[in-house]
This record gives sequence, structure tokens and C-alpha cells, in this order.
Amino acid sequence: MNFRRLENMRSWNKSSDCCSWESVTCDAKYGQVISLYLLGVNLNNTLKPNSGLFKLQYLQNLTLRYCNLYGEIPFSLGTLSHLTFLDLSENKLVGQVPSSIGNLTKLMYLRLSINHLSGKSSVSFANLTKLIQLDIRENDFEPELIPDMSRFHNLEGFGGGNFFGPFPTSLFTIPSLRWVNLRDSNNNFTGHIDFGNSSLSSRLSYLSLADNNFDGPIPESISKFLNLVLLDLRNNSFSGPFPTSLFKIPSLQWVTLARNNFKGPIDFGNTWPSSSSLSSLYLADNNFDGQIPESISQFLKLERLLIEIVIARTFSQLFEWFWKIITSSRSSTNASLRLDSNSFQGPFPHWICQFRLLEILDLSNNSFSGSIPLCLRNITYSLEVLNLRNNNFSGILPDVFLNATRLYTLDVTRNRLEGKLPKTLINCTSMRLLNVEGNKFKETFPSWLGSMPYLDILILRANQFYGPLYHLHESTWFQHLKVIDVSHNDFTGSFPAFYFSNWLQMTTLHLEIDVVYFEYPTIQDDYDDPYFGTYTSSMEIVNKGVDREFDKIRQDFTSIDFSSNKFYGKIPESIGLLKGLRFLNLSGNAFTSDIPQSLANLTNLEALDLSHNQLSGQIPRDLGELSFLSTMNFAHNNLEGPIPRGTQFQRQNCSSFMDNPKLYGLDDICRKTHVPNPRPQELEKVSEPEEEQVINWTSAAIAYGPGVFCGLVIGHIFISHKQEWLMEKCRRNKPRVVIRSAR
Repeated sequence: MNFRRLENMRSWNKSSDCCSWESVTCDAKYGQVISLYLLGVNLNNTLKPNSGLFKLQYLQNLTLRYCNLYGEIPFSLGTLSHLTFLDLSENKLVGQVPSSIGNLTKLMYLRLSINHLSGKSSVSFANLTKLIQLDIRENDFEPELIPDMSRFHNLEGFGGGNFFGPFPTSLFTIPSLRWVNLRDSNNNFTGHIDFGNSSLSSRLSYLSLADNNFDGPIPESISKFLNLVLLDLRNNSFSGPFPTSLFKIPSLQWVTLARNNFKGPIDFGNTWPSSSSLSSLYLADNNFDGQIPESISQFLKLERLLIEIVIARTFSQLFEWFWKIITSSRSSTNASLRLDSNSFQGPFPHWICQFRLLEILDLSNNSFSGSIPLCLRNITYSLEVLNLRNNNFSGILPDVFLNATRLYTLDVTRNRLEGKLPKTLINCTSMRLLNVEGNKFKETFPSWLGSMPYLDILILRANQFYGPLYHLHESTWFQHLKVIDVSHNDFTGSFPAFYFSNWLQMTTLHLEIDVVYFEYPTIQDDYDDPYFGTYTSSMEIVNKGVDREFDKIRQDFTSIDFSSNKFYGKIPESIGLLKGLRFLNLSGNAFTSDIPQSLANLTNLEALDLSHNQLSGQIPRDLGELSFLSTMNFAHNNLEGPIPRGTQFQRQNCSSFMDNPKLYGLDDICRKTHVPNPRPQELEKVSEPEEEQVINWTSAAIAYGPGVFCGLVIGHIFISHKQEWLMEKCRRNKPRVVIRSAR
């Protein structure tokens, strides 16, 4: 969500009636301000106790959501006795909820979630028995037992945080209840769940008990919630057999039982409703066993099946029924099949080749073996992600990419594939990530991949590639490349001085304001769901001397790793053109001559490894001016002269300069305790408000009826020179209807 800035709210000006302003609603008959609805307006200030806002005694709706408010909630909020709707969520408010909020006895909607409020939350809403919705999740309240909720007879929605103790049975005795969200990192409910005397006509449609410590079986009484649409029980300690009773609920569409201790066979029971609308089922990380029941084919509306359970001996059966589901549902619906991170074994399941609408196929982190079948060519035309990493596939990578024009990611890392890369990969014009690390591919450098227009990441690490990277008569270059890793191969040869001059993506200094990752957007749910949201690519690189797995890859990440090959000659001067480069590893080769002075142009560089070469001359003094450069290694070369005395050099480990017999100044570094140099971006950014930037909430007069003042005066954010202007008094001669609302 982006802030809607006040300068774009053109209706807010002193020459117009405040009741005509966007987000302000006035009573049609008497002209009193009854609603102020600001969503995503960057107010960037506190709520002043003496603000004119709290003199708007007829205000019924006050919404200041995601407005960058900080500080405490003033006690004077309790003077707004007509409030029925109060939303201060998604701000930076601190301190206790004022006791005066108990005076708001007409309040029906209270939303304080996603702040830093403290104290005991239950005291704040104890007297607000007319509440229809109460959401106080994601705050810093003191942990406490949840109070008796049965007195809130009209409650439809509840989101609670910082509670512990047994299951809140009293909550589920409220017939009007529609949604309950107890998924909060600060909750710690324990024990069995018990729905008590829940009404058979319960309206409950959304129930999340995720991320707690509930245990025991799912009670049969859950089937009484006949209107339940979404059930999220993930990340608990539920146990017992598969909860067959769930599948007696005809309205149920979304179920996750992942990361619990359920065991035994999967059984959908014999009372499957013909009107079932189940569309998403997630059962990962449990202890289910036995056969997958053929009754799974009854899920005719199932669009996403993620049964990541360890039943290797019936794996082909899983695909058979998945295929039945896909072919019997809407033929225009593309599907994702993700069975990653389990212990599946055996050959590649040929059933997959019948899933002609697959967009994502992820079988990574299993124990599949044998060859990758040619029948994959039947589905590659629709595939956008093909991830087979960390298995035991062998043989060649088959030539199945002729029509794979939508393929975005191909990852076959750490298998036992051999031979050459198939030339039909050239047709993958949407390819952004190609990772074949840790196989036995053996051929010369596939320079033809450089014609892929969007290839960002190329990883050939730890194979048997050989020969030079540069060929005199080739004009194709990797203009879009951001990450290349050809380390631990048998490459050889030298580079011309201009070698890197066409690597255009790395020549740009990327100043990312927001952290953006390489992602493939999958089908989005209204419910915030990490399983069905986006598919993120991952990779492993040597980061500052350590192998590191990146579960997400930032779009502004750039890296070159040519280490552990047989390159020789001078390091190309054109390396200095790559101003966006963050990591450079040329270690373990036979580079000679001086270190290029142009390296000092790499103002974004964080790590530099030139160790284990045959470099000579002095270390360029200007490298010490690279403020982000926190790790460098010049060990095991023929360098000479003094080690530069800049701060960046003095922070390095002694070992970074070892085995350079003619290098001196090492004693000063080796005597010091190594202090890491943090990258400035990793430090918390503290944003201070501008000196003159204030909000002035005032009131010129309070509206008691027609013919008096408008009743609302709101000052804007003042940027400079203390240019305050207050809204002039808006006088009316007769009542009129003026209703404007942004809701």
C-alpha cells in the first residue's frame, strides 16, 4: 500500500466547504461532521491531547489507518461518545490504550491491530459489549488469559494477540460469530480445542488457529460449522488420525493442516457432500502414511493440491488422481504442482506429462532418480518454473525446450546430469534464471546463451565445462546478466581489456529504495498465504568466502564468480565499468600483472577475492575509499609494497594478505582485533521528521445545528517557514445535503 499524499487531496482547501472535502462526511440535515476516513495518508505525527479532532462530538466514524501516526493514544479520545467505528490500525502507536476508551459505549467496530500498544488489552474493551468487530492483533500487550467473551452477544469478528492459556471456548458460543483469527506470533494457546455449545446455525466462515501450541485431535464438533469456508490450523501440535469430520462441511474451500503431528492413512470418509467446493488442500509436514485414497478424485473443484506427504511407494498413484482432478475441472485453469522438500523416491513420474496446463513444476529436494523423460516436451509450452534441484536424476538433460517460450526458471542443481546443454534452450526467450550447478555437464562455454534477452542469473558452477569464455569472432554478449557463477570448472584462457564492456546491467548503479525479489506470481488468495502467494527463486553462491544459500534473490543483487578455474593473463580493465557489482571472486586462477586501478570505480562493491593467483605490483590505495567494501582477500599472490592504511584495509583479517613475501605493513593489521565493517544498508534507517513538519488539528467552532459553523478545521502538513494556515470558518445560511466519503 502506498501513501496517498495530502497535496493530492485537492478538495481540502480553505476556500471550500469542509463537508465537500474528500474523506469527510457531514450529517445531511444538520451539517455536523460525522465521519473522517483517512486511509494511507502520510500524517507522520502524533495525536495531540488538545487537538480539535477530539472536539468533534458528533463524530461516528474515525478511521486513521496506515497514516504513520506515532506516540500515545490521547485520553481525550474518550470524549467522542458518539463513535461507533474506530480504526487506528497499522500505525506506530505506543503506550497503553487509555481507559477512557471504555466511555465509548456505542462503539461497534474497534481496530487497533499492527501497532506497538502495551499494557493489558482486556481492560480496554471490557465494557464495550456492543462490539461487532474487535481486532487487536500484532501489538506488544502483556500476555494474559483471554477473558470470558460470551457477553459480547453481537460479536462477528475477533482478532486477538498476546493471549495464552486454554482454548477460548466462550468465544464460539456467540451465534453471530463470522471470523476468528488467533494467528499471532505473540499468542501461545495450548491444549485441546473445544467448541463447547456452539450453535448449529453458526455463521462462522473463517477460522485461523495457526502458530499456536494446540494439541490433540480435531473434535467431531467442528463439522457443526456448516458455513465454514477457510480453516487454517498450521504450525500447531495437533495429533491423531486424519480429521474426516472436516469434509462433512459443504462450504469448505481452503484447508491447511500443515506442520502438525497427524498420522495414519488419509480418509475423506463416506459422507462426502455432493456440493463440496474445496479448492485448496495443504497437508505438508505431518506423519500420514498408507495409500492415497481414490476418493480424492471427488475434489472436482480442486485447483491446487499440495499433499506433501512421505508415501513414496504410492507416489505414482498421487499423480494419477491429481491428473483426474485437473482434467475434470475447468480446462482453462492453469495449475501449480509443488511436491518439494519431501522424501519421494523412484523414477520421474510420467503422469506429469499429462498436466498440459502446468505453470509451476517443483520436485526439488527429494530423492528421485533415473532419467528426465522426453515426454516433458508435452508440457514445457505452458511451464514458467521447472525446478528439479537436489535429486538423483542422471543421463542427459533432454531436448524438450523447443516451445518453452514462457519458461522463467530452470533449476537442475545437484543431480548427476551429464553431456551438453540442449540447444533448444535458445528458445526460452523469457528465461531469467538458469542454474545447472553440481552436475557433470561437459562442453565448452555455452556462449549462445548470451542471446537470451532477459537472462539475469547464469550458474554453471561445479561441472566439467572447459575451454575459454571469450571467443574472438563471437558478438553475442550477456547484456542483461546480473549474476554469473562459472566457478569450479576447467575453463581456461585470457580476456581482452574490453571483455566486460557490454555487460550493461552491471554497469548501472542500482539504488533500490524497496527490496524487490525475483518472484513468479502465482494465484493470489484474499487470505494472506505463504504457500499459495508467490514462487521465489533461490540459489547458492560464495558470499564473502562462505557458501551461502539465498532463499530469495534481490533484483539489485549482482555477482561475478570466476574462481577455481585456469584463467590467466591480465584482469580486464573494463571490470571497472561494472559500477553496480557487489561481489567479485577471481580467486584460484593464474591471473598475472597488476591489480587494475579501475577496481576503485566499483563504488557498490562489498566483497573482493583475488587470492591464489600470480598477481604482482602494489595493492591500489584507492580501494580503501570503497565504503561498502567489507571483505577483501589478496592472499597467495606476488604482491609487494605497503598495505594501504585506509580503514577498509585495517579492518581485514590478517589472513587476507598472507603469502605475499614482498608485502609489508602486515604487523599492524595482525596485532588488531578484527572488527567487521557493516554495510550501511544493513543498519536500521532512522527517519526523523522534518523540523518544520507538523500537523495542527484545531477546531474553529462546534456544530450544534444549521446556521452555525462547519465544525471542522484541519491544518495541513507544514513543510517550511512555519506557514500555518487554518481553515476559515464555514458559515451556512440553511441546511443542505453534502455527503462525501472515501469509503
